[in-house]
Amino acid sequence: MMNRSKLTALLLCCLLSLVAMAQDRVDTRVHIFDNNVRSLKVCLASNMYVPPVLMMNSDDRLIVNFDYLDYDVHYLRYSVTHCNADWRPSQLVESEYVSGFNYADIDDYAQSEATYVHYYNYQFMLPNADMEFLVSGNYLLSVYEQDDPDKILFQTRFSLCEGRVSVFPQVTSRTDVEYNNRYQQVSFDVRYKPNQIKDPYSEFTCVVSQNSREDNAVTVNRPTMVGVDHVTYEHNRDLIFPAGNEFRRFETVNAHNLNMGVQSIRYYEPMYHATLMVDEPRNETQYLYDQTQYGRFTIRNAEAYDENALEADYMITHFTLNTLGKLNGGNVWLYGEFLNGYPAAQSMMKYDASSGCYTADLLLKQGAYNYLYLWVPDGTTVGQTSRIEGDHYETVNEYLVKVYDRPMGERYDHFVGYGVAYSGL
Repeated sequence: MMNRSKLTALLLCCLLSLVAMAQDRVDTRVHIFDNNVRSLKVCLASNMYVPPVLMMNSDDRLIVNFDYLDYDVHYLRYSVTHCNADWRPSQLVESEYVSGFNYADIDDYAQSEATYVHYYNYQFMLPNADMEFLVSGNYLLSVYEQDDPDKILFQTRFSLCEGRVSVFPQVTSRTDVEYNNRYQQVSFDVRYKPNQIKDPYSEFTCVVSQNSREDNAVTVNRPTMVGVDHVTYEHNRDLIFPAGNEFRRFETVNAHNLNMGVQSIRYYEPMYHATLMVDEPRNETQYLYDQTQYGRFTIRNAEAYDENALEADYMITHFTLNTLGKLNGGNVWLYGEFLNGYPAAQSMMKYDASSGCYTADLLLKQGAYNYLYLWVPDGTTVGQTSRIEGDHYETVNEYLVKVYDRPMGERYDHFVGYGVAYSGL
């Protein structure tokens, strides 16, 4: 008969296996579950045009801002989940990664002013007096109604970095597959104090992303060269990215005058409609430089009296891509920060056989927007720029390199350093 210690060990192993399986099933991607949530933006207080990575123990703060479309105020609350480099929940319990209780109320909110679409704007900063973070890493932020914590309105991501190592990324169009044509290749050094990292071959996990895209992000584990105080990642074919093209832009900052990329703005009960200029594929055209926000958006109403966040109105924004016929073998998707986390039905373009164009109609707040058209072949989830936007080695892209460290015996991935590089600059 099995003794008590063996039975306890067996039960513990079963429990850990169940926990691991549950963690694997958790979907930690950015998601907007309630369609009334709009204009979600997570950024640094010091700079809204860089990735949402906050250094621990710094004076900077992370800002979370969003609207909820309704005439009535909703009382909301948030909590966080600590995740590893792959965004799966870590083995840490809440008391190990956040001080006090793992929830706080959103007290900073206000009603829209003089807008046709009524909404409440919510904002809070992290960390704050209600929530301090104890460890570095990736964090999944969930927002929900105070009286219904099981009904999550949305979940989004941010990261806290220790800054224990220095990361120096570089980007070149002279890649291992071709020279100054369609691709860009990333290489980087990670520098640290001698003997600070015992085994970089097994400890480091590095994640490289292009323009904050999640679909084509790359994870690398083994460095090319290891020194006493640094490691180098270079000539890695996984770090060759299609160069893409500069983001397209439009502005709806003024409801009574035409703005960049806008064909018309008209009011049809009960709201404004903004029809954008018809877009054409750029895969066969010459590269043209344009200074962009690397896919990001900015809320702004040029006619606002006091505060853009409350006085910017919502408009049905009409996108049209003229492809002169249906493209077979996949779908056309809109990509931009303003679509991050929203249901696929909003970002996938619909084909209109009568015009030979792809169209999308989105409810967007007044502001300045960046966007691209991605081609997603059937059976895949990675968007391609080549078919519609084209790939040009001169394109200025933002590359984020995040370095995680998992020493032997540790139960989570420490986010120890990051670097940002821009191609062509």
